[in-house]
Amino acid sequence: MGAIGIGTLIVFIAMILIAGIAASVLIQTMSNIQNQAMQTGKETIRDISTGIEVRQVSGYVVNSKIDQLAIYVSPLVASEGIDLSHTIITISDGNKQVLLSYDSDMFSDGLTDGLFQTINSSNLTSSTYGVIVIRDTDNSCSPDTPVIDQNDIVVLLVNTTKCFSGISPRTEISGNVIPEYGVSGIISFTTPPILIDKIVELQP
Repeated sequence: MGAIGIGTLIVFIAMILIAGIAASVLIQTMSNIQNQAMQTGKETIRDISTGIEVRQVSGYVVNSKIDQLAIYVSPLVASEGIDLSHTIITISDGNKQVLLSYDSDMFSDGLTDGLFQTINSSNLTSSTYGVIVIRDTDNSCSPDTPVIDQNDIVVLLVNTTKCFSGISPRTEISGNVIPEYGVSGIISFTTPPILIDKIVELQP
C-alpha cells in the first residue's frame, strides 16, 4: 500500500509539472500573440495616417512638348516623416510606364535660378528624379537624408524628354508618388491641346 501511495504521489507531481509547463507555454504564446497584434495595430495606424500628397504639377515646355515635370509634394496631415530616398514615382503616358527613384546628386536646398533651372535636368535619367526644397521647417531634408515632415514642401523634378521623348499635347498622364509605407500621392492630368507658354500648370 505504501508503494502504491508513493507511486500515486509521483504521478500526481508529474501531472502538476506537466500542467505547469503547459500553462507556461500557453502564457508565452498568448504574450507573443498580444505583442504581434499590438505591432500589427501600430503598423496599420501608421499605414493609414502616414502618406504623401501631390499638391501641384507644373510642366516646362520645349518645342511644343513638355520637357520637365515639377511635382510639388508634402506629407499628409499627422503623417510621420517621409524618406524620399525610399520613395518612388511611377508615371505613364498610356504607351509607356517609367519607375523613378531619388538621385542624391540631383538635390537643391532651395530655388536658386528658377524652378526648372535650379537643377540641371539633363543629368536626370529615365529612372531618376531630383529634389528641390521649397519649405523645410526643421532642416531635416538634405541630400543624404531627404526626409520631409509636416508642413514641408518639396518639388520632385522629372526629365520627361528622357522618359517619353517629351509629352505631347492632349496626352493623358497618370502615376503615383509611392512612399516607403502609407498612402501614395496621385498624379493625374491631361496636357493642354496647345503648348505655347513656357511653363504650364497641369494639376492643381
